[in-house]
Formats: sequence, structure tokens, C-alpha cells
Amino acid sequence: MLRTKSGLPKHCSWNTDRHGKRRVRFRKGHLSEYIAGTPWSQDFMRQYAMLLDRAGAPAVIGAERTKPGTVNALVVAYYKSPDFKNLEDSTQAHRRRIIERFRSEHGDKLIRGLRREHIKLIMANKAATPEAANNLIKILRVMLNYAVDLDMIESNPATDIKRYKSRGDGFHTWTDDEIAKFEAAHTVGTRARLALALLLHTAQRVSDVCKMGWQHVNGDAIAITQKKTGTSLMIPLHSELKAMLAAMPKTNLTFFVTERGASFTAQGLGSWFKKQCKVAGLRHCSAHGLRKAAATRLANAGCSVNQIAAITGHRSLGEVAHYTKAADQERLARQALTMLGSEGERDLVQPRTQLSNLKVK
Repeated sequence: MLRTKSGLPKHCSWNTDRHGKRRVRFRKGHLSEYIAGTPWSQDFMRQYAMLLDRAGAPAVIGAERTKPGTVNALVVAYYKSPDFKNLEDSTQAHRRRIIERFRSEHGDKLIRGLRREHIKLIMANKAATPEAANNLIKILRVMLNYAVDLDMIESNPATDIKRYKSRGDGFHTWTDDEIAKFEAAHTVGTRARLALALLLHTAQRVSDVCKMGWQHVNGDAIAITQKKTGTSLMIPLHSELKAMLAAMPKTNLTFFVTERGASFTAQGLGSWFKKQCKVAGLRHCSAHGLRKAAATRLANAGCSVNQIAAITGHRSLGEVAHYTKAADQERLARQALTMLGSEGERDLVQPRTQLSNLKVK
């Protein structure tokens, strides 16, 4: 295998990260990621081989050598499967991170010996981080179903194992005050302000926003086909977004471009926007939280679940309900009392008054 002058595999170089730590970075084309571990070790070369595969480079001979029937063998087969390759790039990267952590601990173990009690023990070891445990069991179910198809195991031991109760609601939902704070830090005309408007007023995922351009505008609406679900949507342009787009040149392929004029990748836009949140003093906020904020605003405006789904593109109405948990409960409660009117308010308090006058005999 070709080594560079630094003694590393091709496309690799030593870099110092933002924490001052010296690490190996893989660069080829638009792909740029750090590789963990000691250069040339088995784990290092496994990561290197996967990055070469993602970058479209020839595979490394011997880098994916695995013992038949093991977790390692299943992982290699799953990465090559159409089910995995047809996933969105960001979803692939997310799954790889989880799978590789599991693989580093259990890679040499035989799949056929995996039992339900083993899966439950693995989950229990992650009980302190329930979301991590739930993400793992979700992916294990998929992989072990694939193992059944490959006749590596008779049945899926991860089926019907209960998920842990989540301690939170996932990505933080932006509040109106936080949106105003971001707008104060990034004025109209900046790329950050445009990104906020596109994310908030279309209620779409980063993977869809990064691809939006003038070719998608049809009159006073924007037409998109969601990358994750394949759902086609026609979203009316919010007046604020329409005003911002009217001032933009029509020379770029996409609305939102890097400083060099290139289109953002979903991961690149998400990471860049996170930095802009930090500039505004909103370290806990993210691009995905704006999608939830948009759904919440629609809920607060009195939109039905079906109306919200017509904007967000969710196929499951249950998912829409999940996104709108942060709806303004107090405001809705006051609206409910207003709808009852003064008669209704008296009816609500009257039973309590009557009970207080009762004497126990």
C-alpha cells in the first residue's frame, strides 16, 4: 500500500484539531474526516477502508478481512447491502458511528450465539444514556434482520425488546426569544440570516434546504422532493423569506452557498449553522431545532395535524404530534376558557364552591 512522506496511508495527513490534539485526517474530494486510533492498526485500517469506499476509491486489500459468521462479517455485508447504500449520506454516517462502536466491542463474536439476554445486557450497559441505547437497538434490529436473510442466525433476538424511556425531546426546539436573539446577531443580508429564514419558513430538513434553488420556485411557492422520504411538497413562500429571496442574485445553483460559491452538503451546512448559533450565544440550538420550531408555530396558530404535515412532509401523524409537544400550553388553555365564555368559567369553579360548603355528618 502506498505510504505518504508522513508514513500514513494515501489521502491521510497529520492535523492538529481545535483542542490542540494531533490526529490523522482523511481527505479525498469533498470527504474530510478524522480517523481514530493508531495508524495502520486493524481498527484504523477498517475506518480507512470505509472512508475510501465512501470517497469512491479502490478498496484496501485485506483491510476488511473478517472471520465468517462474526459481527465483523455482518457489518461488512450490511455496509455493502442496497438497504444501507440507499440511505441518505448523513444517515449512513450516523449509523456507521453507532455500528463501529458496537463492532469495536463485539466484532469477533459469533452472530449465531447472540441471544435476547445478551441484547438486553448490552442495552442495560447504556441505561445512563437512554437515547444512545435506543439508537443502538434500532440499528441492531435492522442489521440482525439482514443477518436472518443471510442465514447467519435463525431469528432476530433484538425483536420486541423495549426501548428506554427518553429523558428529553431530542433536539432543542427554538423559542421565539431565541429566534429574535439570532436575528439580532445576524442581520438581514448575511448568510446566517438567510439560512435561518430558509430553515424556519420552509420547515424542512437541512438535507433539503441545502439543495434548494431558484429552479424550485414556482410562482409564490417552492417545490421540493424530500431526500429522506421521497415526499413531494409545494410550500408557499413566507412573506419574510420571499423578500429575502427577491434581493438575491439568480446566478447560483442553490440559494445557500459557501464562501467559495459552492453548494453546501447537509453535514457541512448543519455544522456551519451550529457555529452561527454559538456566535449568537445559542450553543444549545441547532438547525434541526428550527424544523421543530416551525411545526410548533403552526400548532400554536391552531393548525391541524394534517395541515402541519402538509408543510413538514411527515408521513406519520404521530411524528407530527411528537414535534408539536412544545406547543404553547398556557396560551391554548386560555383560549379554551375564552371559548367557554363567562358562563363556562362559572361552571368550572362552581363545583368546588359547593364542595367547600358541604358538612361532614
